[in-house]
Amino acid sequence: MMTDGRRRRLSTADERRETVLRTAVGTFAARGYFGTTTMEVAKAAGISQAYVYRLFPNKEALFAAVVERCFALVRAALEEGAARAGGSAPDVVLASMGDAYARLISDNDLMLVQLHAQAAAVSEPAIKDAVRAGYARIVEYVRGASGGGEEQIQQFFAIGMLCHLLVSVDAGAVDAPWSRTLTAGIAHY
Repeated sequence: MMTDGRRRRLSTADERRETVLRTAVGTFAARGYFGTTTMEVAKAAGISQAYVYRLFPNKEALFAAVVERCFALVRAALEEGAARAGGSAPDVVLASMGDAYARLISDNDLMLVQLHAQAAAVSEPAIKDAVRAGYARIVEYVRGASGGGEEQIQQFFAIGMLCHLLVSVDAGAVDAPWSRTLTAGIAHY
């Protein structure tokens, strides 16, 4: 097809795959793994459901790829945080990575996919494998980049999980003893 003298460039399968993954994050965030159909993902991506199945063998594989994409985004944010750290001491690097993560999860879609993935991992083996593999890579990255010890790494991830809870229930908007206790010293964006 010619338009204004130039040929329209068709998308490759890899470009379409990226489009599907990018739009699937928002689609799965809205209704979770169990509540989202591949038809909804296809519609959001502007392609047919049949083409989704050409790119991904089933919904489980699609969601596992979305989970992997989210972990890649987390890794990139942690890398940026480590690079911005104002020193090399483990606590300084971990604090900077934590701040980068807090900024990242202000994108509710990413956080929601992580929460939905953890819920689906309970009963879906391929999702469980994707979540385990993602955490394994992230934990080892954080350990290596920060130089932190076991307790520091565990604390870092525990606070990250607490951040999910605080953001999901908007605890900062509640003026009550329980919310002040849980939000003390934790930055949200």
